[in-house]
Amino acid sequence: MKYSYFPGCTLKNKAQELDRYGRDAAAALGIELEELPQWQCCGGVYPLSHDEIAIKLSSVRALAAARDDGTALVTLCSACHNVIKQVNHDMQTDDYVITRVNNYLAEDGIAYNGETRVLHYLELLRDEIGFDEIKQKVAMPLKGQKIGAYYGCLLLRPSGVMAMDDPEHPTIMEDLIAALGAQPVVYAQRNECCGGYLTLEDESIPKKRAAAILENARAQGAETIITACPLCYYNLKKHADGTGVEVKYFTELLARALGVKEGE
Repeated sequence: MKYSYFPGCTLKNKAQELDRYGRDAAAALGIELEELPQWQCCGGVYPLSHDEIAIKLSSVRALAAARDDGTALVTLCSACHNVIKQVNHDMQTDDYVITRVNNYLAEDGIAYNGETRVLHYLELLRDEIGFDEIKQKVAMPLKGQKIGAYYGCLLLRPSGVMAMDDPEHPTIMEDLIAALGAQPVVYAQRNECCGGYLTLEDESIPKKRAAAILENARAQGAETIITACPLCYYNLKKHADGTGVEVKYFTELLARALGVKEGE
């Protein structure tokens, strides 16, 4: 199975492990992730101003490239996925945005109307491959490990557009954890904001939020929490010392369980 792949900026520098393990695990599962030959930063945050058109153009170019290749577009970074999925929704439903974006891109010979299917890597695992199939391919089960999923804000919200899972009671990462042979730990703070976007404004806020998340996960028995968001990973890992909880990208544990993690 072949999919177009949008890695995004962060996975090329600070979050290279999220990308590398994701690619290795995909190959082990028979998935071909073909990186788009040309892509630009998605902007990192979906613009809330309705007339912010220019900032959406890079996402539309990526979406159009995947369409022209005849493939769905897969993302790994939670922020990239949130932006691209919402922009795609705009290009399916919002005539104001559709008209202005296509006017901008006409000089490049691009006309786009939301034809591309956008998948997060987790949806690829659940909906395209299936957790039962993944379970059959596990070479090194994560037996005895108690792992909590950390969703954060961007994978699940706005729920009507993202449509990945129940925003209040998600299960997609817990089901993956179980398929890998570990014990999923459910805790109340798993889909609450870590405050990472407020780091530059007031560092005390993400520090408090990270502490609440880590303490809650540990209180429910988690030894590790996994995430798909580079910013959440940075914020949680920065404040994890002394909590007894490790913070990892979900792709690292997937690669380990499939037997393709380097050095193992």
